[in-house]
Amino acid sequence: MSKDKMKIKIDGKNITCSKGDTILKVANRVGIKIPTLCHDYRLEPYGSCRFCSIEVKGIHRLLPACTTPIEDKMEVTTESDTIFRVRKRLASLMLSNHPKDCMRCEADGECRLQDLAYDYDVDGREYGGEVWDLPIRQANPFITYEPNKCIVCGRCVRICNEVVMAGTIDFTGRGFHTVPDTAFRTARTLSNCNFCGQCVSTCPTGALTDKKGRGKGRARDFKKVRTTCGYCGTGCSLFLNVKDNKVVKVTSDFDGPVNKGSLCIKGRYGYDFIHSPDRITTPLIRKGKKFVEASWDEALGLIAKKLKAIQAKHGPDSVGAFSSSRCTNEENFLLAKFVRTVYQNNNVDNCARV
Repeated sequence: MSKDKMKIKIDGKNITCSKGDTILKVANRVGIKIPTLCHDYRLEPYGSCRFCSIEVKGIHRLLPACTTPIEDKMEVTTESDTIFRVRKRLASLMLSNHPKDCMRCEADGECRLQDLAYDYDVDGREYGGEVWDLPIRQANPFITYEPNKCIVCGRCVRICNEVVMAGTIDFTGRGFHTVPDTAFRTARTLSNCNFCGQCVSTCPTGALTDKKGRGKGRARDFKKVRTTCGYCGTGCSLFLNVKDNKVVKVTSDFDGPVNKGSLCIKGRYGYDFIHSPDRITTPLIRKGKKFVEASWDEALGLIAKKLKAIQAKHGPDSVGAFSSSRCTNEENFLLAKFVRTVYQNNNVDNCARV
């Protein structure tokens, strides 16, 4: 066996894995589920929530699976009475300072804390004491921040700094009053935030939600349609969340081969045009001083006729074409081929050329 390959045992299952892998990564790869709250595969392992605590033979304390690297011949147990008790206690502590409004929360049905509370039979009444009573923050067009629902997992801070590298938010305050926020807790604006929504995409609770989609339905109400963003040529995948045949919001496609869940402000929030009453849905041709609706055959036939007339009068170099980076490579290739074979010239350009 290669020196970079190791054999470990998880819950009695023998597994061959690579040096440098974490226990959580190996377990996920072989279908062994270990609960997490602060973990996002797009981020560096953090180990703050401790929900992924596991037992390793020979070590007399629980270890976080997300940050513990594997060692050869390691024996791991992911479920035991001790582990269950610790995870139940952690869920109880988190719910002690968390609103119990799941029935009307925007994240109902896709809240990781809600799932764990159900799995470990926690109702949040075990511990009492001071709770947050902070105002909802929505002084921007795109993101609503409900700090009372924050569990201080750090995922929003880390994705903003590690992936987006915008540095919009960080931990503010100390001790019980620690929350992720902007500098001096000022409102988000385009001067201090990209409004990419990455923080929303990684939040495991209802602390960060899309403002434009609030009150329009919850996860179970939507039909998710996987598609490709049409704003540029990058090819980012996303999910259109559709209800009553209308796009209500856009969510990340974490399996997208190009973007792995990342989106920009246009891709995530620029969908209003879909149902805009000003959207042109049929070809228009000029008749006199007015534009009138026409069929595609009529419009394309008119274009071909006009272009032929221009070339006949001014020569083959009198026409050309601009392609768009919003189109696929294949579509741009076809346009270039069309110009060279039909127009008989090389007058092709692209909007992205510098």
